[in-house]
Amino acid sequence: MNAGKLSFLAALAVLALSACSPALTPFTESLYKKNQWPESELKRIQFYLSEDVVLRREISGSKSEIISGEIKMVDGRQVEEVAIPRLTPGVLLFMPKDDRFAISFEEGGRERYLIFGPSPKMDGRFVLLASEWDRRSGVVTYEGKKWRVGSQGAYASLLVDLKKANRVNVDSRRAAGRRVD
Repeated sequence: MNAGKLSFLAALAVLALSACSPALTPFTESLYKKNQWPESELKRIQFYLSEDVVLRREISGSKSEIISGEIKMVDGRQVEEVAIPRLTPGVLLFMPKDDRFAISFEEGGRERYLIFGPSPKMDGRFVLLASEWDRRSGVVTYEGKKWRVGSQGAYASLLVDLKKANRVNVDSRRAAGRRVD
């Protein structure tokens, strides 16, 4: 087979595979306001994470309880780490405020969630919120404990498949009328 045909077939295969994958778009404040989804509907929307998020916390003392992470040695200290890769699917657990979403990306308890909210600096995208950000990291609460998240986490936002999110199920029927017996 010549090189031209081979590259054409490869391009065709990539196009076919990309047509099957969902077209993910950022979940924004304007999208949220436009659709006016109640919490019950938001819980039916599949969210995805736009960037890798790595949570780290130092384990102090000899007592440690490792639930979802793994132990690593960083600069001679024991560190617990939870990695949430880009495009990991997540679900809304609850809304602590009208424009704040508690999104869970893993099973295993109601405390395994991150908080997202709209950011004016990022065109209203729902981004990972931290209690404090500095240039290199932020502090988030996960599993009821304080964790550090790296600077890449500052750009993490929620994505949705708009075709599925905008799909509305309508139960419809036509009344046949009633007659007096």
